[in-house]
Amino acid sequence: MTRLLIVSDAWHPQVNGVVRSLENVGNTLKRRGYEVRYLTPEPFWTLPLPTYPDIRVPLPSLRVVQDMIAGFAPDHIHIATEGPLGLAARTLCVAQSLAFTTSYHTRFPEYLAARLPVPVEWSYGYLRWFHAAASATMVPTPSVLKYLRRRFFRHLAVWSRGVDLSAFSPGPKAMFSGLPGPHLLYVGRVAVEKNIEAFLEIDHPGTKIVVGDGPERGALMQRFPNVVFTGQLTGAALRDAYRSADVFVFPSRTDTFGNVMLESMACGTPVAAYPVMGPVDVIGAGKGGALEEDLALAVRRALSIPRSEAIERSRGFTWEAAADQFARRLAPIRLQAMAAA
Repeated sequence: MTRLLIVSDAWHPQVNGVVRSLENVGNTLKRRGYEVRYLTPEPFWTLPLPTYPDIRVPLPSLRVVQDMIAGFAPDHIHIATEGPLGLAARTLCVAQSLAFTTSYHTRFPEYLAARLPVPVEWSYGYLRWFHAAASATMVPTPSVLKYLRRRFFRHLAVWSRGVDLSAFSPGPKAMFSGLPGPHLLYVGRVAVEKNIEAFLEIDHPGTKIVVGDGPERGALMQRFPNVVFTGQLTGAALRDAYRSADVFVFPSRTDTFGNVMLESMACGTPVAAYPVMGPVDVIGAGKGGALEEDLALAVRRALSIPRSEAIERSRGFTWEAAADQFARRLAPIRLQAMAAA
């Protein structure tokens, strides 16, 4: 049995695309006979992330990380995040000449610059150094790959994402019936880097609905009293929210993919977004939604897209295909040692 260790600073109780992607690809590989283990912050002390206390940063011990790796004896190591836990695993792999792969999920330099006066180039310098030691760095879309190549990252490969069609599927509208239409929906973290204000400020009839939680929720609720804030929804309630919306609005300019767009399209709801990396790859050429620099225009265009086209577009993204890409890029941990010999 092939043993795969996935190292990630991001894990439950966080609800985000990184955690969902790692779980889904891991579960898919388990069904194929892999033994998959996750090295996460759970065994370690954590501290709240400044400006975002719901996310906690692990304080890993190198000795404990080394013992956990040695105890599992993996055939492959994948380091999914560049935080303290990922850095500890990278340090040990480099010291022991063990090959490993990494993945690039988040435009962390832009996220950090939105909160603190840290130059973007400083952060990209760290990320280039971090990923340079990997046998391959997996990125979610071709547009992200091109972007990172321009920033002199190496050994890049696409690892796309999928959607669980058993969890997200078309159905009747069960929510928002008492609210004026059309119903414009956002789902995700309520945080500054998500650019939610751009959605809430557009001039468009109907009702704007925000599903999710985060540090900006209180301030946005005060600024936009006519917007419906539901808090975080999961399971059937989240599926019903997608089904009941007329358009899903994705205002982020910094996401590298946007799993929520696939979930919305799988439920039949077209997407309105900016023509930036992530949406340009997920939505495609007008199939699953509309891309415009004028977000209100994107909403108007998306309202005219048949729900059947959004569903069809979502079916081009499967976790089986994503797992194929992921597995092809994994490296045997002794690859570097063998090459050196």
